[in-house]
Amino acid sequence: MRKTYIDNIRWAAVLLVLIYHVCYMFNDVGVPGGIPNAENIPAFDVLAYVVYPWFMVLLFVISGMSARYSLQKRTVKQFLKERAVKLLVPSTLGLFAIHWITGYLNIKMGGGLEYIPPALIYPISAVSGTGPLWFIQMLFIFSCILVLLKKTDKNDRVWQLCKKANLPIILSLFIVIFGAAQILNMPVLTTYRFGIYFASFLIGYYIFSHDEVQEKIESVCIPMLCLAVTGAVLYTVYYFGSDYTSPACLQSIITNLYLWIVVLAVIGCAKKYCGGETAFTRYMTKSSFGFYILHYPVLTATCYLLHYRFDFPAICNYSIALAAELLITFALYEVLKRVQVLRYMILGIKKKED
Repeated sequence: MRKTYIDNIRWAAVLLVLIYHVCYMFNDVGVPGGIPNAENIPAFDVLAYVVYPWFMVLLFVISGMSARYSLQKRTVKQFLKERAVKLLVPSTLGLFAIHWITGYLNIKMGGGLEYIPPALIYPISAVSGTGPLWFIQMLFIFSCILVLLKKTDKNDRVWQLCKKANLPIILSLFIVIFGAAQILNMPVLTTYRFGIYFASFLIGYYIFSHDEVQEKIESVCIPMLCLAVTGAVLYTVYYFGSDYTSPACLQSIITNLYLWIVVLAVIGCAKKYCGGETAFTRYMTKSSFGFYILHYPVLTATCYLLHYRFDFPAICNYSIALAAELLITFALYEVLKRVQVLRYMILGIKKKED
């Protein structure tokens, strides 16, 4: 039960992640994890404020919808086996195959190499090189929990009940999102926000996977889009200069209201206007997951070289980093998907793709 507009949302959101991470690497608003003391252009920080509150929530909602459609065509055993290969393998074995680069460079930039025995540098670099793979790690956990929930409701009564969700209920789900944002947040590792992301995943699975619900969201897509644009401006003005990844920001009612409006706007507008296919969109639908997995070590290495080996103006650093990230990630994906062992370990692909 594949829906083209959902595929288009997914690959577009992945491209947005790639662009965001360039802004993140050179940020100057106190968000940890970027290039230390990098030259910054404040205008690019604005983009980070605009997208950070909602783009991962959107991906989890879409992932929940996709999980529903997948389970309609697969047995539970097939679903779990497929998820284990696609999600668990790249986020474990892939750390030792390529993502150790991210961990190594982050440790080096933080001045930690001198405190690590040489024999332990590689394993510690691998374990600490997770980067954006936290998303697929959490997605695998949520998929396993979903299977347990499915077994407790063999007749799909909860899913059938959610079909009746009307527009006021859909809009008021922001209260669920706001409440979930307050719980199950990991200390230090602030990207692991189990509460809000699991709630988003379940909303996608149980509610937004219904055609009737999607039609209701589509019916208000223009008002939601206007509110989303207005909210982006007000949100950025209100929080600009603060750490947009801090709990104080992410758990505020302002942030959660803004992100829910954007999620509804994106899904509604995509259903109404973005259901078409081209050769490019088909390629991106097939490849965007691999781009997501591969882009971060490429970007980290590029930004490290730009900052420590060259002395370009800031605008050049942003431009070169984005161009290198897109081009090298594309080339690396095309190479790795043709190498049997590496495509399995890094991309979670068992058979060669066309």
